[in-house]
Amino acid sequence: MSMIRRFRIESFKSFEHVEVELGQVNVFIGANGSGKSNLLEAMGVLSAAASGQVNDLTLLQRGVRPGVPALYKSSFRESAVRASPHIFFGAAGDDVRYEATLHNPLKEPLPAWRYKTELWERAGVKLVGRSPAMAAKPNPEQGLAALKAAETASDDPALEFLRAIQGYVIYSPTTAVLRGIAPEPQPRKPVGLSGGQLPQAISELLRSRSDSLPGAHAKQVSLGALGLVDWAKSYGVADSAAMPLSPSAAASPRVIKFGDRFMRDGRNILSGYDASEGALYVLFLAAIAGHPAAPAMCAVDNADHGLNPRLARSLMTSVCDWYLKAPTLRQILLTTHNPLVLDGMPLSDDRVRLFVVARTNKGASTVTRIEVDSDLEEKVREGWTLSRLWVMGHLGGLPNV
Repeated sequence: MSMIRRFRIESFKSFEHVEVELGQVNVFIGANGSGKSNLLEAMGVLSAAASGQVNDLTLLQRGVRPGVPALYKSSFRESAVRASPHIFFGAAGDDVRYEATLHNPLKEPLPAWRYKTELWERAGVKLVGRSPAMAAKPNPEQGLAALKAAETASDDPALEFLRAIQGYVIYSPTTAVLRGIAPEPQPRKPVGLSGGQLPQAISELLRSRSDSLPGAHAKQVSLGALGLVDWAKSYGVADSAAMPLSPSAAASPRVIKFGDRFMRDGRNILSGYDASEGALYVLFLAAIAGHPAAPAMCAVDNADHGLNPRLARSLMTSVCDWYLKAPTLRQILLTTHNPLVLDGMPLSDDRVRLFVVARTNKGASTVTRIEVDSDLEEKVREGWTLSRLWVMGHLGGLPNV
């Protein structure tokens, strides 16, 4: 897979014009309302465009909050430039790129956004091109790259790049869905966008362990997840009927099963319904990092969900290790408000990148990468941690309250 190295956004929500240089593991910090989730959703809109249609259904399937054009298009009160009626998204990798400009009338919105321009290119060779002159032709709501993909060789790097964009989703797991007591609104394989089907995903992850390269990675991830749950001596999946569950608990047919190392044998079995939400969240991240069917590219919004600060730090270290050592190239974007997450990031590895999202005086979101330079190295030698630097205001991304 050729991963996305550059991502560009124009005139979308709080972004007027932004370009981000991405790595494999990308963490975005910033104040509430700074635009972190908007950035993840911008990638979701591009994913829908690459798949052939942008409407409420295709956006929901990727974890994007559907909205009317007036809420999607930037409109800054103090901008010197007239607001564009279109929104633009572009992603570029190694010698391949995909771009789309979309339009939907403000006054009379249509069910689907229309393509104004579209470009899919490999090594300077145009595979798909769409210009404004084509907008009046039939089916302007249909993307051309998705059609062209059907006749492109399966081993073409350009197709691998497009498929990675098409498969992108935003996960926002919730405790009730992880526990299995609430339905999953957006089912996916291997795990739903809210954390549904976690028992099935974990069962498949554990069964996929073997001596092969993918199987060895699944084993590394599954064992690493167990090491992060300090009170558990084992975990797996069992039929809910065989578990000590209250009849009033709405459980799925299969549930997560933990063995508590501090409790007596015979009374030390807990289901996901009774376990801590932090333990379930560890397994959720293990599933999207180690499962063979996990998306090549995804995002997790609020990646510090229910985590103790020290667990958040250790889990971030593990997530970086899982992604960087995966047998196939995978890419992830995460947002967080937990300072300790930063201390788990090996920023000396250029594949791991930290970004601060903030707003200018006029309200436009900016994205700034925090790089390891001589000043940062000096602070570290003096005993400063990244979490302390953030909390003390040296990295930015703090609310002005």
